[in-house]
Amino acid sequence: MSRLYGAPHRALQDVFGTRNLADRIEQLVCTEFDEAAKGFIKAMDMFFLATVDHEGRPTVSYKGGDPGFVQVIDSTTLVFPSYDGNGMFLSMGNVAQNTQVGMLFISFERPHRLRVQGTANISRDDPMMSHYKEADFIVRVQLSELWQNCPRYIHRYQKVTPSRYVPREACETPLAEWKRIDLIQDVLPARDATKAQAAGTIGIEEWIDKVKSGDPTA
Repeated sequence: MSRLYGAPHRALQDVFGTRNLADRIEQLVCTEFDEAAKGFIKAMDMFFLATVDHEGRPTVSYKGGDPGFVQVIDSTTLVFPSYDGNGMFLSMGNVAQNTQVGMLFISFERPHRLRVQGTANISRDDPMMSHYKEADFIVRVQLSELWQNCPRYIHRYQKVTPSRYVPREACETPLAEWKRIDLIQDVLPARDATKAQAAGTIGIEEWIDKVKSGDPTA
């Protein structure tokens, strides 16, 4: 019985003559984090999170922080914080009703990548909350499968500068620039509305121009 493949996968493997290759690759799938995987994940400052919504539609989100914001706490469990976002709570809402998740960790400088499949839960009372400044939730992922991907199509990039919005103990986290947009002032949570009014509001076109131009304050 395959852990990864169903009938549609097998049908395509048979069309392209890769069933035996796929079986051999599946033999390399791990069910525990080894030291190499732990070290790689700890060094990452971003990953992509795949979740499934109430309609069965996939949602893919970028998650970023400082290196070490994802922690492997034992051989089958990793944790990461959910920081303030756009208020939609797509990923966290998805996890609350469908625990299946996929995580893709990529180093664009090496390049190198790992896939993680597992089941997740979110909590505002998790003991790890105290480890992450301004976290809304802690997400715990119980590993089901882990494997290394070929880096063949990964373009090589270098990091220029870390995001100024990552919560850090040494400084105050800036207000997200989009929260200054005038069109949303009446629907911002009170904690953000006060800060936005103090900073001064901007038009949506001004914010979009900042984003498009690569303005670091966007």
